[in-house]
Amino acid sequence: MIRKEIIKLIEKSIKNLQEENELPAFEIQDILVEKPENKDYGDYSINIAMQIAKLSKRNPMEIATLIKSRIGSLKSKVFDEVKIAEPGFINFFLSKEYLQEQIRDILRQGEIYGQLDIGKNKKVQVEFISANPTGPLTVGNARGGVFGDVLANILKWAGFKVEKAYYINDYGMQILTLGHSVLKDEKAEYKGEYIDYLNKKIKEKDPYKTGQKAAKIIIDEMIKKTTERMGIKYDEWFLESELHEKGKVDEIIERLERKDLTYKKDGAVWFKSTALGDARDRVLIKADGWKTYLAGDIAYHKYKFEDKKFDKVIDVWGADHLDDKLSLLAGVDALGHDKDKLMIPLLQFVTIFEKNEKLKMSKRAGIYVTMDELLDKVGKDVVRFFFLTKSANTHLNFDLSLAKERSEKNPVYYVQYAHARICSILNKALKYKPENMDYKLLKHPSELELIKQLIRFPEVIEDTARDYQIQRIPKYAVDLATVFNQFYRDCRVLDEKESLKKARLSLVLVAKQVLKNTLDLMGISAPEKM
Repeated sequence: MIRKEIIKLIEKSIKNLQEENELPAFEIQDILVEKPENKDYGDYSINIAMQIAKLSKRNPMEIATLIKSRIGSLKSKVFDEVKIAEPGFINFFLSKEYLQEQIRDILRQGEIYGQLDIGKNKKVQVEFISANPTGPLTVGNARGGVFGDVLANILKWAGFKVEKAYYINDYGMQILTLGHSVLKDEKAEYKGEYIDYLNKKIKEKDPYKTGQKAAKIIIDEMIKKTTERMGIKYDEWFLESELHEKGKVDEIIERLERKDLTYKKDGAVWFKSTALGDARDRVLIKADGWKTYLAGDIAYHKYKFEDKKFDKVIDVWGADHLDDKLSLLAGVDALGHDKDKLMIPLLQFVTIFEKNEKLKMSKRAGIYVTMDELLDKVGKDVVRFFFLTKSANTHLNFDLSLAKERSEKNPVYYVQYAHARICSILNKALKYKPENMDYKLLKHPSELELIKQLIRFPEVIEDTARDYQIQRIPKYAVDLATVFNQFYRDCRVLDEKESLKKARLSLVLVAKQVLKNTLDLMGISAPEKM
């Protein structure tokens, strides 16, 4: 990728300057290559001169000028021009020849264009949704579903070996409460049509056994079907109850006892989690004998790290689980595993607005927006795209009115229509084959701008695989559609001279491939007609 080319050039230039005693000896820091928003500042920019100014005991502008002179002597064909800007930025402008050549490279790679090997086939598990099986999936639960699913897709695309998992909490007080709710006795808390359905279907009288049967029905008949409608395919559905039935939770508590990380107080067994960075100690076994979520979670992560041997585990949770995040990290530490191998992104809440009215969501009160209801209203593609547009730590307001729009105001429609337009162009060029193209004919500013956007795709994948900022993907899709539409307005394709027509058709073809790759990663369809 271009950023690696820039880093190599900078490192070599600095080393040359050090050998010539123009700069003192020091270790070269991490070089950050950025893409300026203002095109006047180039296609890529670095601030290394400011980073090493103190080490070099020289003015950043002097350092930038020295580095620029050495870059010029290295004669890279990638860049047409390198400029210096106050207070010491080095700005790179891609050469027309380099951009033209990229068409050939993208065509050669085809549908695997953008795939990377930064993961080195390391094993990663992404666990997401994992909502308690006490009712249908709500919109709040499901945001983590889209986030986790696309993150797993990106990591796989970046070269990791990825598994997608759903952890079913089918043990404990919530199952007992569900049982009472299905029986509709004095301890009932959950309400809704699904409770009426379960009440008629289950004939068991014992509350806990009723809850267990109800949880299985909810998973099999509701949650699994909803996740399928969302376009999610899990590699593993893991039952918490199995950990308890096989004694795995008891083993974990005994293991913590042997490490002197437990104590008894008020009839309960406590985990000394503050000794491992937690804000407070946590209960493992309550006074009434029930084992807590945390006890099961630690046992489950023992399974993840020791039995499945994942190199990294990513648990996608809701923002209300910040406290639980601290306790689980302490639990993983207690098992002897590196806490950095467990990542827990916390997703903020979703609010649905319809006609400027905020819709309430409460599973226990029976007033909530189910994921199925939202899918019925706007469909999978819109739901997935809208859920991806905000960062995990940002509250998401879902505008139903916009989601239902069939116009360019709706970003999903806008991107998909760009893909359909591309397909229409290619379909009209019936006998076109990308052979013997003269890419040097592609020199219009809109053509070159489109190529610049296309070659950003691997960079977007790399950045997202490193920082999990999934909102970068739908933004890239919109940006690519916008740049393509500008090209479509500025450059005729089918009614040009044959040589230019072929070259532009090749550009249209690679634009189709990259846009489709982007949509595929988001789990969104790429229609050929609209």
